[in-house]
Amino acid sequence: MKEVLQEVRKVELSTRGLVQGLLQGAYHSVFKGRGIEFSEVREYVPGDDVRAIDWNVTARMDHPYVKEFIEERDLTVYLVLDRSGSFSFGSDKDKRMASVEIAASLMFAALKNNDNVGLMLFTDEVEKYVPARKGRKHVLRLIREALYHETSSRNTDIAAALRFIMHIAKKRSIIFLVSDFLAHEYSKELSHIAKKHDVVALRIEDPHEQELPDVGYVELEDEETGEQILVDTSDPEFRKEYERLSHLEHMKVERLFMCAKTDVIPLRTDQDHGVALRKYFHRRHVV
Repeated sequence: MKEVLQEVRKVELSTRGLVQGLLQGAYHSVFKGRGIEFSEVREYVPGDDVRAIDWNVTARMDHPYVKEFIEERDLTVYLVLDRSGSFSFGSDKDKRMASVEIAASLMFAALKNNDNVGLMLFTDEVEKYVPARKGRKHVLRLIREALYHETSSRNTDIAAALRFIMHIAKKRSIIFLVSDFLAHEYSKELSHIAKKHDVVALRIEDPHEQELPDVGYVELEDEETGEQILVDTSDPEFRKEYERLSHLEHMKVERLFMCAKTDVIPLRTDQDHGVALRKYFHRRHVV
């Protein structure tokens, strides 16, 4: 347990600078106290905004009624993390550890913002779900789960993860979906959830997934299926074709998110995550 706590503390310390950067870079302004939530209907009185009239209730009661709303002060943030086999890949830092650091930064930013934070880990099933709550101890527990939870599968089903979070998130929430998005059969679910919630996709990639180094013959293995293939990375034509297919894959994901009107932040395991995150929040704040 002591070693676990030390590792959690290490993640907290390593992400402290990024948390401050996110707060200065408009996370607070973008996600603080925005929106309204339906409360009740009451009888119309002179001076009420006619745009607030509930026409269904008015028709039933044969008398004008208006909707009343309350300001949403406490926001709910969900970190939805991919834990499939492909996340064990990484030429310098594996994608799993990179996702923990990114998620921890967002959790602590939400904590500073006094938001409720929840966590979901998924493969081709929901591996772990922790309901959203406030507090530092709660956030530290979420980081511990993200670091040490042992998954029961190596496959991916993003659609199932989105259906689950759609079921449990009753009011409008902020959903950070962290994955490499190598699976594609989730466009319908993504479009559906994006209509109700504020979905931000963080796509984590490793540089060697985009271009292969020239290191001769190597055996590549699919981390999810276990399928292996021997390739000659010294062959320039092979490397060129690999890069072409990788680019097409990247563009396919970009189009999918564009159609769903969902923001996507590209992140790499060999680069500073803070730059991309701060740039994104600053852009949203300006818009």
